[in-house]
Amino acid sequence: MNPFRYARPSSPSAAFTDFAGERRARYVAGGTNILDLMKIEVESPPLLIDINALALASIEVTGDAIHVGALARLTDVAENEQVRTHLPLVAIALEESASPQLRNMATIGGNLLQRTRCPYFRDTATPCNKRAPKSGCGALGGELRREAVLGTSEHCIATHASDLAVALAALDATVHVTGLSGNREIALHDFYRLPGDTPHVETSLGPGELIVAVSLPLLSYGARSTYLKVRDRAQYDFALASAAVALDLSGKTIRQARVALGGVATIPWRSLQAEALLRNAAASRDTFERAADAALAEARGRGGNDYKIPLAKRTLVRALEIAAA
Repeated sequence: MNPFRYARPSSPSAAFTDFAGERRARYVAGGTNILDLMKIEVESPPLLIDINALALASIEVTGDAIHVGALARLTDVAENEQVRTHLPLVAIALEESASPQLRNMATIGGNLLQRTRCPYFRDTATPCNKRAPKSGCGALGGELRREAVLGTSEHCIATHASDLAVALAALDATVHVTGLSGNREIALHDFYRLPGDTPHVETSLGPGELIVAVSLPLLSYGARSTYLKVRDRAQYDFALASAAVALDLSGKTIRQARVALGGVATIPWRSLQAEALLRNAAASRDTFERAADAALAEARGRGGNDYKIPLAKRTLVRALEIAAA
């Protein structure tokens, strides 16, 4: 690990001042991702700005949303009564993340910003456009088993790692950020960027901007929701495929639906195509299978990850069956 300086500001403005003095600085809260990457020298920030002293850990219902502070720990959000009652897909996604020890430390803001687990990104001896722009993509032509089949480009096929972000994509959550230029709100579908030819630019955050909170819309049908994760190991592993769904049913007819996929795309993947097919259709396995086909219609396997396409379809069908039941 390279040497670094450390700052612990007591206010957002002080944090921005620290960042302005060192534009390669990184914010740190739980440290469950950034410190790991520093140890293997994927990240080498000259300054760590510890934001744990900032008052950003509240969880409260405000109007038609649950407002979650960026420093709220994953465990606290997963155990929150309002979240569990009204948006179980969020609680389940958090409970399926990492280990209890990591969930006790990791924060909501940090979880949304975690980097990919692509082995070529984490191995500094291999090329990676996400880690070192224009160096190439080692995954192309390499070991593909965990790589993405949706949202890829010829410059990057790495999957997004967050379970929580998939649930928030289904909800169309809003990310609240602040920086030297003031406060702004970013819809989750605008927050993450497809790799294109600049895979190192992963979000729409500006230099020094800080996530302060996330708003989770209280869907009228959010209680009929779930998150299903398929992985190699039953615990402490990243998704090979996952699905976050919510259904609004009238008898056996689906009035509205929300669908998002994880483990198979370069960003949390909201499927508007699947939602359109489900809307006003019967809540049946045939409908769910057609929705899964629509959700994966644009998927592209590259040999070693071809299996993810049928796996993702089966995962989505099962998630829809669970929600409908």
